[in-house]
Amino acid sequence: MNYYCNNTTIFLFLILLCLKRNIIFVQELRSIIMIQRIQTVFMLLVVLIMVALYVWFPVVKNDVGDLLFQKKEPLFFILIFISIALAIISILNYKKRQHQFVLNRLNILTNLTLLGVFVYRSLTVSGETLISEKGIGMFLPILSIVLLVLANRSIKKDEDLVKSVDRLR
Repeated sequence: MNYYCNNTTIFLFLILLCLKRNIIFVQELRSIIMIQRIQTVFMLLVVLIMVALYVWFPVVKNDVGDLLFQKKEPLFFILIFISIALAIISILNYKKRQHQFVLNRLNILTNLTLLGVFVYRSLTVSGETLISEKGIGMFLPILSIVLLVLANRSIKKDEDLVKSVDRLR
């Protein structure tokens, strides 16, 4: 028999398990589902964008049909992988806002480096290239940077809110 299992059924199973043992950890159940703050959504979008960039990597060919650069090159692969890894680590560090902020800044620098490599490689290509083959993949790091800046702005607002509540105590 095949059982259909999604996030809701897992969540309900965990609640029933906690109720059965008379242990209700509302905070722990909330921490299982980390999408409670907007910066987590922004960082998830960054992960999806970078995975999409890797999947639909802009392949640039010249007029003869030779590949000028592709996703199998180590520099592109490493920069995309670092960006994905930093975003995932930042999502998992949702309790440490300052650490999240620093990781997002490093991710912004990684995406700026990736964008710079894209621009440099596309401008220094010798010969005629098929411009229409480049696609929108060249501009996905810009969208990723914008989302990371929005996430950092939300993290800063959360940190300011926590500091203001601590002052009132």
